[in-house]
Amino acid sequence: MANIARTGDIIHLNVGGKRFSTSRQTLTWVPDSFFSSLLSGRISTLKDETGAIFIDRDPSLFTPILNFLRTKELFPRSINVHLLMHEAEFYGITPLVRKLQLCDELDRSSCGNVLFNGYLPPPGRFDFTSRTVKVWKGNGLVAYYSGLADPGMVRIICGHHNWIAVAYAQFVVCYRVKESTGWQQVFTSPRLDWVIDRVALNAKVMGGSLGDNDKMVAVASGTEIILWTICPDGNGNEIGVFSLNVPVEALFFVGNQLIATSHTGKVGVWNAVTKHWQNQDVVPINSYDTAGSFLILGCNNGSIYYIDVQKFPLRMKDNDLLVTELYRDPTEDAITALSVYLTPKTSDSGNWIEIAYGTSSGTVRVIVQHPETVGSGPQLFQTFSVHRSPVTKIMLSEKHLISVCADNNHVRTWTVTRFRGMISTQPGSTPLTSFKILSLEDIDGHGGCAAGTEIGPYGERDDQQVFIQRVVPDTDKLYVRLSSNGKRVCEVRSVDGTSITSFMVHECEGSSRIGSRPRRYLFGGHANGSIQIDEELLELLDQCDLALTRTPDMSPAASFTHSSTPRASTSRYTSHHCQLPM
Repeated sequence: MANIARTGDIIHLNVGGKRFSTSRQTLTWVPDSFFSSLLSGRISTLKDETGAIFIDRDPSLFTPILNFLRTKELFPRSINVHLLMHEAEFYGITPLVRKLQLCDELDRSSCGNVLFNGYLPPPGRFDFTSRTVKVWKGNGLVAYYSGLADPGMVRIICGHHNWIAVAYAQFVVCYRVKESTGWQQVFTSPRLDWVIDRVALNAKVMGGSLGDNDKMVAVASGTEIILWTICPDGNGNEIGVFSLNVPVEALFFVGNQLIATSHTGKVGVWNAVTKHWQNQDVVPINSYDTAGSFLILGCNNGSIYYIDVQKFPLRMKDNDLLVTELYRDPTEDAITALSVYLTPKTSDSGNWIEIAYGTSSGTVRVIVQHPETVGSGPQLFQTFSVHRSPVTKIMLSEKHLISVCADNNHVRTWTVTRFRGMISTQPGSTPLTSFKILSLEDIDGHGGCAAGTEIGPYGERDDQQVFIQRVVPDTDKLYVRLSSNGKRVCEVRSVDGTSITSFMVHECEGSSRIGSRPRRYLFGGHANGSIQIDEELLELLDQCDLALTRTPDMSPAASFTHSSTPRASTSRYTSHHCQLPM
């Protein structure tokens, strides 16, 4: 055994009677595989008369497995995916298993189309090559670059009301849509000296101290945050630059208050009334959600805390936001995902407060607080023990409870019903459906931004929600899947043929006409800096079978003021079976 374990040795294998020769390095680059255990001596070996290691498996299926170990590439058209996946699972070659799962899924799923609505060309470019930029690392250190590989690509898109904010490497651009003029660029920030990691937008300020028409946009990189107010004429004024003192991992608004959080346990709050920035120490934070003026925090010690950010300036005492414990998990597992749902108020009572949360052990729990028992705190309603990995996302809506775990984005969905305000789940603890949002994402380096490629679920909580699947990092297509059953209902491709680097589903308010309704869009940011807008995802899904429908008109909507025309043809949108380029 010592002879075959040395680095650089040629390894001779006899697989089902057929001989193969390869190197130890080829066989063992996948950690914790069958071969790494075999060559380390953890698995006993059987040798043939020539001294080759005998493996009693199908030699015809071993050939593509060995080729994958040699090249890290797969050519699925000439193989039986199901048989090869069984062998890959036996050998413990996890990267190959994931690729085969995607091949199988995409081969079986038929995709349709959505309506292309409009195209916003890249804004005016800056010269990035002559400037040094700061890139914050996870440990807080700063690396300096003389230029970025893709400074003009769209990193993050976020939306609020009828506005969107688009973050590039060193500046942010805000657009708004009006019924009469369509989408218009209204604000472009100065070029920054560091790369943007997070963006927050507040575009519907009601009665704030900055004025009813003022909007706010904030960006963060590492520990630093910069906040602007945007005036009706499109000019922006810098409100201030603030520091959380630790890397910012979430940036958002609660009403007029800007909130920044970090998993280390820091919460930063900028209040629009006092114009004051304040940092608050909490225990390590894993998740958060908002409900009205409340910020709800899921923490590493198994507790759920809340802060009333609207009232905290009046309640400040010795620099304390009065962080209050709302609930503690019975097993004190870390709260890794959190979702709050407020039921509509009735004439005889207030809101029921429902909170669904997931833990580091994979448990999903639902807790409920009746409006008449506010002082006693929420009570445990139901526990679901179906995940085996930490829960990474959870969403409680009017119709569904959706949870996602770290095992290849494994999704479970339950049906939710309510009677006289009381939540119930049907059929009990059995999920309505179970599926995976598989992907081969790679966000190392600066080619992508995790904040701009979240899978979801997206959509209003009183409507059907969707997941967005981007199979590989460098792709010009996205898949839209219903969160209720996992069905892939449509494929969205970039009309200019460039890679999709970020995406977001956002609902804009309808026009002032009677009977108008909000319109839902899928915004896709491209590697060349452009924004593609596809309209009415779920309306189209309800009206027809997209796998069989004809291709809709691809011309940009007339309401878009930009004159640039994308290089596109309707043939890129014809219905077809999806194929994964491996």
